[in-house]
Amino acid sequence: MNAFSDRVSIAGFTVGWSAVRYMPEKAAYALFDQFADAAWRKRGKGVLRLEFNLNRVMGGDLTQAEKREMSREGMRSYMRYYCDTFRLPTWSDEYLNSHFEIRGIEKLQNALAKGGAIVSLPHSGNWDAAGAYAALQFGGVSTVAERLKPEEIYEKFLHYRNIRNIEILPHTGGDKPVLATLTDRVRQGRLVALLGDRDLSAKGVEVEFFGHTSKMPTGPAAMAIDSDTPLHPGMLWFEPNLGVAQISDPLPMPTEGDRTERILQLTQSLATFWEAGIREHATDWHMLQKIWLDEPRDLGQ
Repeated sequence: MNAFSDRVSIAGFTVGWSAVRYMPEKAAYALFDQFADAAWRKRGKGVLRLEFNLNRVMGGDLTQAEKREMSREGMRSYMRYYCDTFRLPTWSDEYLNSHFEIRGIEKLQNALAKGGAIVSLPHSGNWDAAGAYAALQFGGVSTVAERLKPEEIYEKFLHYRNIRNIEILPHTGGDKPVLATLTDRVRQGRLVALLGDRDLSAKGVEVEFFGHTSKMPTGPAAMAIDSDTPLHPGMLWFEPNLGVAQISDPLPMPTEGDRTERILQLTQSLATFWEAGIREHATDWHMLQKIWLDEPRDLGQ
């Protein structure tokens, strides 16, 4: 970004945190529906990418009308996430408890009673609210986040998550390798939650995902194997007036092959697990980026 773009971005996010959080609830979400519809009508690169991804998730044979209908719902879901995010710092514990739910929470309770716990989730629903809710139930949660630019925006995200007892480790630029720090947290008996359906490092492994090759990060699987901790896959979605996280039983831990091979097997198990949940809640999957290796770089407009 250049200096002007930085200033515009900072101003936009500042308005979000300072104004949207204090708007009447219905007015705020209606406003973000309008933002979503405006972006959807413009049909820019992100919306085109979303339509491509949704079509592939649903089997590849959606009509143009079906793609447009789903992408509109998808953009509204995406903007609902942002509206939630801007308003989350003002949510009381009571409000959070009544507007978010972890189904299968007893699986995490059982895992934490024996030590640490690892959860891996896709970019769907509201992962920030999930982290805040989990931190409220378990006294804290550790995760990793992409270092946003400009730095001032990243610091704002960092601050509001920290006040919710969500420990954010930067994906790059930390004092020590992030995987080593998170593995330490697991060994200390802490809950670690990671988004795992998109590779941000360019060091991910190739997996089959909806019948095509994608790359996913190895962090969740590597932590599980290195710390001998079960890896719980999860899914996120929205319901009316409610954000939902579904936690499932841990994935079978691979026993064959060396460490690298076992990490690949476990990462593939994650990808396979997510397919059903993403297909069921496709319009809550916020994937406006290229994810498959054979996906066209330019989708046109």
